[in-house]
Amino acid sequence: MPARATNASRDHTKMNRPVPSEGVRIDPETWERRAIFEFFKGFTEPYHGVCVRVDCTETFRFAQKHRLSIFLSLLHRSLVAAHQVENFKTRIVEGDVWRYERINGGSAVGRANGTIAFAYYRFRRHLLEFVEEATLEVERVKQRDDLERYTGPDLIRFSVLPWFDFTSISHARDFSQDDSAPRITFGKISDVNGRCTMPVSIHVHHALADGMHVAEFLELFHKSLDAPDLELV
Repeated sequence: MPARATNASRDHTKMNRPVPSEGVRIDPETWERRAIFEFFKGFTEPYHGVCVRVDCTETFRFAQKHRLSIFLSLLHRSLVAAHQVENFKTRIVEGDVWRYERINGGSAVGRANGTIAFAYYRFRRHLLEFVEEATLEVERVKQRDDLERYTGPDLIRFSVLPWFDFTSISHARDFSQDDSAPRITFGKISDVNGRCTMPVSIHVHHALADGMHVAEFLELFHKSLDAPDLELV
């Protein structure tokens, strides 16, 4: 049986309950990506991805200074960047394309018994507020023995492989289920000449985003990592 929730965890569950973001349906007749969308939407494997190395020194030090989860701090800065790239906010829902105003996060969380849980993090503009709420969510799902997984489209799916300095990665996917959310994975953080760097993989649905949009996201992600105390503007 799942662990009994405390009053604090019940309050957090209510506060962090998934609330669908406001979305706007894109008119395919006027959408500049119509031809690309039609070409890629039916692919058996429509995702494409890259693995790159990023400098996360400032966010890493900020998290250490404030005793915050490094993973959740990195996740927040990634969401800040994603909110500034239109193509990272578009999703395919029942064959239609929607653009969402707010994109949240979801990730796998390791449990003490060696299994994993799935956590959901509602986006907040400021890193400290976001990590505070997300930390409660992590602790909540660690105490359960089932799998809750938010199935809404208005999120990015994150994972972390802190044991590996990877150069490539693949993901498990259920091809019978429609899914167009980006997938971002963080790897092992290394000290390189006094700077903290880590591998990051980014996979996106090709009907919604091209390599140029991934490059745009990465540029903004670097800027966000360099200024962890700045809110999304």
